[in-house]
Amino acid sequence: MRKIRIAVVAFNDILPFHLSVPCGVFAAVLRDEQSPFRLRVCSAEGKRVRSASGFLIATDYGLEELRNADIVIVPSWRSAEERPPEALLEALRRAAARGKRIVGLCMGAFVLGHAGLLDGRRATTHWVATGELAERFPATEVDPDVLYVDAGQVVTSAGAAAGIDCCLHLVRQLLGSESANRIARRMVVSPFRHGGQAQFIEQPVPSMAGDERMVRLLDEIRRKLQQPHNLDEIAERAAMSRRSFTRHFRQLTGSSFGDWLMAQRLSEAQRLLETTALPLDRIASAVGLGSPVTLRQHFQRAFRTSPANYRRTFNAGKAA
Repeated sequence: MRKIRIAVVAFNDILPFHLSVPCGVFAAVLRDEQSPFRLRVCSAEGKRVRSASGFLIATDYGLEELRNADIVIVPSWRSAEERPPEALLEALRRAAARGKRIVGLCMGAFVLGHAGLLDGRRATTHWVATGELAERFPATEVDPDVLYVDAGQVVTSAGAAAGIDCCLHLVRQLLGSESANRIARRMVVSPFRHGGQAQFIEQPVPSMAGDERMVRLLDEIRRKLQQPHNLDEIAERAAMSRRSFTRHFRQLTGSSFGDWLMAQRLSEAQRLLETTALPLDRIASAVGLGSPVTLRQHFQRAFRTSPANYRRTFNAGKAA
């Protein structure tokens, strides 16, 4: 079977962590002799590039390797203000014209933008630069609230750690959820993170008298996930109007109450699937999703796998 060829672009002053993200995710598979991947680091600026930490990175591969790649990953870029070398932009355009998958992690989205690959597409980047990405590339629909955007041929991610989520997403598409979950476990990261980068944005969160009350309220909700939780009722218990509660909840958590509640229910479902032999109807009831059908629908949407597959991967036959 022909291996899936991945080219990761390196350049002068690259942060080592940015380069290690795609290498780490795919190298977790490469240790297996039957790995379907062949990963090569390709320099955009000579065979020896200097990292931002001062050490040198040597590689035998240059931009010509992008011609042979199935997936090209630009793990970041030096600055939103700096236009990348034309040779890199042209190599990306040629790869895209051949139908190859192009990925821009973190500030790498700007490289894809300069290459014209974001025009007419939805994209994201690190939250500190989403406004500038939208300003520089007005033909791009910039989503500032997500960890990554899969626009088909072109994929972009938010800040550096979100690159792990994005690369695991690629593995999930190529190899399936079980392989992605095994890699995530090996890297000691979540196979699928809930929410978006809004939760990491630096923004003033006003201290309110209801904060302590809300914390206690949310702890109680977590303990009683099997019960229905109506937004109006919860807002009343927090001594707020529905509108004030919704606004303050988003400021505190970066998500809506409904999304937060579903994330808590699915997280508890994961725990029960991993640690018990409870049937799906019992789990669905315990987390407040009512029926196995509803549990399967939400689980599939969130994790790209079924509860049964998840249990086979992470549960070693433990008793209830």
